[in-house]
Amino acid sequence: MLTGKKIVVTGGTGSLGKVLVRRLLSGEMGLPKQIMVFSRDEAKQHSMRLAFGRLRTATDEVIYHNFERLLQFRIGDVRDPHSVKTALRDADVVFNAAALKQVPSCEYFPFEAVQTNVNGAENIIRAIREGGLNVETVVGVSTDKACKPVNVMGMTKAVQERLFVCANLDAERTRFICVRYGNVLASRGSVIPLFHEQIRRGGPVTITTTDMTRFLLSLEQAVDTIFAAVKGGRPGETYIPRVPSALVTDIAEALIGEQKGGQEGARKIEMKVTGIRPGEKVHEILVSEEEAYRTIERGDHYVIMPMLPELRVDEEDQGTLGKEYSSADGLMNKAEVTELLRRHHLMVGDRFVYEEDMLA
Repeated sequence: MLTGKKIVVTGGTGSLGKVLVRRLLSGEMGLPKQIMVFSRDEAKQHSMRLAFGRLRTATDEVIYHNFERLLQFRIGDVRDPHSVKTALRDADVVFNAAALKQVPSCEYFPFEAVQTNVNGAENIIRAIREGGLNVETVVGVSTDKACKPVNVMGMTKAVQERLFVCANLDAERTRFICVRYGNVLASRGSVIPLFHEQIRRGGPVTITTTDMTRFLLSLEQAVDTIFAAVKGGRPGETYIPRVPSALVTDIAEALIGEQKGGQEGARKIEMKVTGIRPGEKVHEILVSEEEAYRTIERGDHYVIMPMLPELRVDEEDQGTLGKEYSSADGLMNKAEVTELLRRHHLMVGDRFVYEEDMLA
């Protein structure tokens, strides 16, 4: 599928980008000719270069011959149309994982989110369209927060989705598709590492509201969704993983219970309700009620058909989802949550490693 292709991963030093690059290098989708990590943080690029090269330390020459290697690194910013155009000039496939994604940060700096999440996507589209580039596929990485958005991060990602869908009409040589998924287990900045640290300190474990639910999936499942979209996605479609969800209180209680381990005299760790943060939802939604009537099942995924009639392709004998897909539905019980956390080695007693650091 990707054999001999030149690939660009924007935001490639992030949580998803690292795992995506590792999976691309594995050859499971065919061995690419070139993989370029395009991002603006030189320190993260250096760390990633060392990790993938299995080096503990390096002097300046580690960057020499960068553009002759299978895995390359390019400093640049999706906000800058010139650096985007340069990065994409020989690309066959683009994975746009560059984003401002922390909800509170986007609430306090909304235009910064616009510049990265909206203008960045438009810069990719314009570089391809106006530069006459022969990019075959662009995959836009979105979030459940883009569905019925109530925060700036979700709003900007929702606009990004629409930009990529619409781009199929005036950059016809390129297939633009999207993926949308929920909370990633143990990615940096997520709730599980926070709970781990709070438990280690003896509590309290902070919960914004006892009703809160979240979808739970691994970074590997996120990449599975991306690869499924690349394999089977038609122009303008959005792929959604079918994944379990849980009460955040059950996640916290599972971690607290495992940490106590039945030890005599173990200190009781309390949970403290702190209130919903700016821009936060009680339940996340991956498919809205409005989208449900143009959403079908395809393999292990839901696929949202594009809204624009010019891009719609009816699938024979294929019923639609017909109802909202929310994290409030189909919740795991506490035992199932505990088992899921154990399966992914996310208990406090485990030798905990952030998923994006699992590069070997």
